[in-house]
Amino acid sequence: MALFLLAPTYGVAASRPAPAENVQLLSRMALPDDEASVPFGTGEKSLFEVKFGAIHVGNGSLEVLGVESVRGRNTWHTSFTVQGGTFFYRVNDIYESWIDTHTLNSLLFIRQIEEGSRERAQNFEIIPEKGVYIERTREADKTLRTVAQPLDEGAFLYFVRTVPLKVGETYDFNRYFIPDRNPVRVTVLRKERVTVPAGTFNAIVLKPVIKTKGIFSEKGQAEVWISDDSTRMLLQVKSKLSFGSLNLYLTSYTPAKTRN
Repeated sequence: MALFLLAPTYGVAASRPAPAENVQLLSRMALPDDEASVPFGTGEKSLFEVKFGAIHVGNGSLEVLGVESVRGRNTWHTSFTVQGGTFFYRVNDIYESWIDTHTLNSLLFIRQIEEGSRERAQNFEIIPEKGVYIERTREADKTLRTVAQPLDEGAFLYFVRTVPLKVGETYDFNRYFIPDRNPVRVTVLRKERVTVPAGTFNAIVLKPVIKTKGIFSEKGQAEVWISDDSTRMLLQVKSKLSFGSLNLYLTSYTPAKTRN
């Protein structure tokens, strides 16, 4: 029931692992002059209501928490959460990403999934310069190959906002950090006016597809609305799943304190 299931979330339950010891997460600093030019920045926050069909079942948030150092690289620390459910199904999903401010590559990714009776926590350290990612668990670390410019679920939410989008075009991105999940395909369906609790906006409507289960699976029918302006904020998500329709609607948007 999570919004961005870009990778399978099934598996045995696990407690949330701690970040890698050699990653300095608490060093917040001013933005560098030569960082990538992007439509977001520290302090940006979007809040959403989550509906199952027409029923309000929870809330979500998408936020840039700050700039932090990971292995000596400046990164945006972002968080995406979906919380709520009904009497028969509960969800509490958290995606935390650390995105290089120069390259937009993912350097660290923490995913915590609680969906119904299924729970899983995962910690990935992603090292583009070595072409590997490390899945850290209590039992053992696994080192696997990654792509040249890796992105995780949360990072893709921000990356797509930096891409020029033309109606009718389909874009394939071989950037998901687990290679066999590529390509991530984004089709630009149309432009339209859309009204959400936060207001009425001009929007670009996208159809994202990835080789996995969940909302954006190859068999899915998800659509995503982003604003057709300089902010490219996420406005709305509608999806059709086997158990019903899961939708997110923007309720409020706080712009970045600083934006390059």
